[in-house]
Amino acid sequence: MDFLSGITGTQLFNFIMLPIQVIIIFLTFYYFVLSMFGLYRKKETKILKPDKNFAIVVAAHNEETVIGPLLENLFQLDYPKKLYDVFVVADNCTDKTALIARNAGAIVHRRFNTEKRGKGYALEWMFHRLFKLERQYDAIVIFDADNLVKDNFLFEMNSKLCQGHKIVQCYLDSKNPFDTWVTNTFSIAFWVTNRMLQLARFNTGRLSNVLGGTGMCISIDVLKEFGWGATSLTEDLEFSMKALSHGIKTTWAHDAVVYDEKPLTFIQAWYQRKRWAQGQVDVAGRYFFPLIIKGIRERKIMYFDAAIHLFQPALVMIATFFMLTNFITAFQPHYTHVFTLVMPWTGWQILSAFQYLYPVAALALDRIPWRAYVGLILYPIFIYSWIPIVFLGFINRKDKQWSHTKHTRSLSIEEVIVKQKKVSTN
Repeated sequence: MDFLSGITGTQLFNFIMLPIQVIIIFLTFYYFVLSMFGLYRKKETKILKPDKNFAIVVAAHNEETVIGPLLENLFQLDYPKKLYDVFVVADNCTDKTALIARNAGAIVHRRFNTEKRGKGYALEWMFHRLFKLERQYDAIVIFDADNLVKDNFLFEMNSKLCQGHKIVQCYLDSKNPFDTWVTNTFSIAFWVTNRMLQLARFNTGRLSNVLGGTGMCISIDVLKEFGWGATSLTEDLEFSMKALSHGIKTTWAHDAVVYDEKPLTFIQAWYQRKRWAQGQVDVAGRYFFPLIIKGIRERKIMYFDAAIHLFQPALVMIATFFMLTNFITAFQPHYTHVFTLVMPWTGWQILSAFQYLYPVAALALDRIPWRAYVGLILYPIFIYSWIPIVFLGFINRKDKQWSHTKHTRSLSIEEVIVKQKKVSTN
C-alpha cells in the first residue's frame, strides 16, 4: 500500500504502457516471422494406398436448401466406397433435412434437445452412437451441411493417418467468394489464414495447427480415450486445445479442400464472428494459462504458440487501447516509447507495409483467381470491423446461446469447380 501511495499518476501510466508496448512488439514480430514460413510448400511424402475406414458426420440444423448437393458430392468421392459411411445428424430440425438426407443415401440420426443446443452437443451425441456400432471406424470426418468437398479429400486424410497423425485439418476454401463484397473479403481472410498461419505452422514442424470447424478428421481412438467434450460456441478451437493439452497435435492437409459457404451480408458475418469471438474468449479463459504452464514444464514451443493464438482477442483490445492513447497528444510525454527504442518509425512503417502485402502473397501462392484481388480494396474494412466484434465478444463471453447461420447457396461441386476455372481464365 505504501509503495502504491508513492507512485504518481504519470509513473502509474508509464507502468501500464510499458508492458502493453512490449506485448504488441513481441507478438508483431512473432506473427511476422511465423508468416514467413507460409511463403513456401515443403515437400511431403504421401501414402496413396487406401487403408483407413472413415465415418463421415454431417451436422445439420434445418439445412434442406444445401444438404442435397453435399451428400451427392460425398458419395462421389475418389475413395473406395466400402471404406466410408456417411452419417447425418439432423439436430432439432423442423424442415425436410432428414428426409432429403435419407433419400440421398445417408444414415440419418435425428436428435431433439432444446436445452443442449449447438453443433458441439450434436457431435458429442453422434460420437457416442458411433462408438456402439458393430462396424468400427479408424477416424471420423466432420463437415457442415453447406460444404462441398474436393474428390481427393479422403485420400489425403488416409495418408495423414497412415503417417501416424491423429487429428487433421483441411484447407478451407470458399464456395461463393464472388457473391458479395462480404463473401469476397471473408474468403480472403480464410485464404490468408490457410497459407500464412495454418501452412506456416505445419512448415515449422514444431507447432500444432488449429481445427477450423469443418473438414476435420479425428482418429477414433483419440475420441474414445479423451472424449469430445467440446460444447462451447467454438467447439473446434476447444477440442484443438483440449487435445493439445494432452500432447496431441493437430496437423495440416493443404491439398484436402473443403468449400465453405460464406455469409452474404455484413450483418450475417458480424453475428457469426461475434459468436467466434465469444467462444475464443471462453476457451482462452480455460486453456491459456494451463498451456503456458505446460510449455514451461515441457519446454515445447507448440504450447506457447497455442496460448498466443488464444491471446488474440486480448491483443486486439490491448492494441486498440494503445492506438487510442496515441491519438491523445497530452499523453505522449508521460510514458516511455518502447517502439522507437526498438527501431525507428520508418522501420515500423516498412513492417506494416509487409502486413498489407501478405494477403496478396497468400492469394498469389495458392493461385486464387484474379477476380478475388478486387476484394483487397475493402479487406481493411473487414479486418478492422473485428475490433468492436472482439470487445462485444469479451463483454458477452458468458452468453453460451448458439446462433445458427442460415445457408442458402445450393451449388454442386461441379458448379464450384467450373466457376473457379472460368474466373481463372478470364
